[in-house]
Amino acid sequence: MSTDPSAGALPPAAPHVVAAAVECLTSRLRKKLDAAVEQYAAVPAVTDGEGITITCGEDAVVTLSPGSSGVIAEEGQARCSCLLAPRCLHRAAVLSACPVPDADTLAPADTVVDAGTATGAVTTAVTDTVTGTVTGAGTDAQVGAVPAPASHTGSGSGPHPASSAGAAGHAATPEQADPTRAQVAAASALWDAAAAVLAAGVPAAGAVLQAELLRAAHTARLAGLPNAEAAALRVVRGLRAARERHVSHRLADLVSALRELLLTAGRLAMADPDPALVGSVRRNYEQGGSLRVHGVCREPLISATGYGGVVTHLVTEDGRWFSVADVKPGGAARARGAATATVAIGSAMLNHAQLARAGLLITGATISPDGRLGAGAGVRATPLPSRPWTTGPLAALFARPLADVTGTRLSGDAWREQDVAREPVGCDLVIVGTAGDAVLARELLPAPAAETTDAAGGVTTGSVTTADDSVPGGPSGAGRTAGGPVPRARPGGPLIRLVPAGLHPALAHLDNLRRLASRPGLLVRVVGRVDPDRAATLVPLAVGPVPGAEATLRLPPEWQGRADLGYDRLQGSHLPPEDACLPWQAEAGDDVDPLAGAPLWRVRRLVELAVSGGRRAVAEPARSGDARVQASALRGAGFMAAAELVTELTAEADRRSRDVFGRLAESDADRYAWAWLAAATHLAATERALVRASWQPAV
Repeated sequence: MSTDPSAGALPPAAPHVVAAAVECLTSRLRKKLDAAVEQYAAVPAVTDGEGITITCGEDAVVTLSPGSSGVIAEEGQARCSCLLAPRCLHRAAVLSACPVPDADTLAPADTVVDAGTATGAVTTAVTDTVTGTVTGAGTDAQVGAVPAPASHTGSGSGPHPASSAGAAGHAATPEQADPTRAQVAAASALWDAAAAVLAAGVPAAGAVLQAELLRAAHTARLAGLPNAEAAALRVVRGLRAARERHVSHRLADLVSALRELLLTAGRLAMADPDPALVGSVRRNYEQGGSLRVHGVCREPLISATGYGGVVTHLVTEDGRWFSVADVKPGGAARARGAATATVAIGSAMLNHAQLARAGLLITGATISPDGRLGAGAGVRATPLPSRPWTTGPLAALFARPLADVTGTRLSGDAWREQDVAREPVGCDLVIVGTAGDAVLARELLPAPAAETTDAAGGVTTGSVTTADDSVPGGPSGAGRTAGGPVPRARPGGPLIRLVPAGLHPALAHLDNLRRLASRPGLLVRVVGRVDPDRAATLVPLAVGPVPGAEATLRLPPEWQGRADLGYDRLQGSHLPPEDACLPWQAEAGDDVDPLAGAPLWRVRRLVELAVSGGRRAVAEPARSGDARVQASALRGAGFMAAAELVTELTAEADRRSRDVFGRLAESDADRYAWAWLAAATHLAATERALVRASWQPAV
């Protein structure tokens, strides 16, 4: 099993270069391509004066000469010494083994994007790079209605207008121009390629099908469809990770990427005028005037495509979130080094470690739609003194109940892969135990004590509230906080799961969570991100002590009251004594993950089986009668729509037509893709609703 998602020392190869190399092969060589890719990917690459060479045989040496961007962007940059070159198996296999680059590292397309184009310093490479890795990030684009399951008749390639409700309710406006013919054609090609991948499944979606999807992605790039192109590239990366059994592969991520690709391509192919479907190549930076921002925490980033860096999260006086990113090629080493890299905003002489604990007064600020601060020539920045989490706008982060905050964070469209709860939240928690890979905690009630003013002029919160032995899972015995009272959990609040933001050994997330879990009863102030796919789950980014409590963290003075979980490593000396922590524990009847036990697992299993096993695997339940059993169980639990979608998906997977001579004809990939997309989209929306409900107090 491979532990690194990148292809060794091979440079990224542009989609159209890989696709052209595979298209040149004969049918006989295409059958050998997957085995050749696996063989040559294991061959060490040697860097010499001519470029990167891979020895594929006695008379076959492939030489890769990437350009200044580090990407094989032209066909002439990949050469083979064999007699069949450039139409040889060696060259195609080596290019197929190269990583898929991010869309923004490629040369600009000739076609101007109609929606949202602009110049900017930070591009979507920052967000697409980190999707599905250490942290999630993405665009704010949202999709409206969802395509309905297939109900049309007939055959042919591309989506059918009658197959989707997505176009309904999206009347064109002056701001919503219809897609061009080139964009509709490119979306149809993407749909056909994605539908073929879905029908084949991971085992059969080898280098040939991946090349067809890469070709369609390149066509989408030329047509000015950056969202669709990025979704296609994510699917290819997911397919490769699944086939090579990378430890970073998650089937749920591949399902989400394929769902987004089919949804975007399907709606565009039907000329849906929604500009969010098109997207933008670059982030448009706009003037933001003067800003006073305060550092909250740092977040390390490591991508599957070799990028690494840091994002420092900032908050304004009125509670708006901004960030400063420093992401470049380099992977884990770059992420570690960027922790103390200089912040490139104005003339402020701060690094990211200092900015996360201080602030900036910015004039002439430039801001991207996703809240990233730019570093233009007219930007001026003056450092501000450090402000603790207990004062001013930072203290306000912990004043609202999690049920209210998470309801806002999870209000977007669940079927958008990048529409996630990106803005951090703050809360005070008490550690109660562990469950699998998660640390269990409960939310504490805020302190009602009188406010005081510190030296910096900020308002400081008081001590924690008094005990209540009637609270489930609460402490018993005398109070043990600095002010005397015992902490109190929010009545009816959920059992919260804390999961690491990243598992890379170079980062400190996992070790720090283990350290927190070693002290049940520990009171901790947390800044984290809501996980939109798991019930009552937080991804902590930074922690600090709870004001006025004794059983809380005791951090070094130089940390200034907070620890970035990706960089700062907690030690035993940072924890309170065991006898200072109250005996909190989870109730025996607490449901650690109610979503996992919901009947929707029946739909999820079928949707994931379609991706991992292909159409034939989905057809088996229809033949064995298991589909009727699953649908009956869903109806009994009240999930009527899910039952109908499961029945339709299995029936469509098993549908085989015959020609006029009685021979089995090719299955209609369109109908099957629409049926799967309807089931997958309904599942995502229903699970999002359950996740949103899991944060609400029990009645």
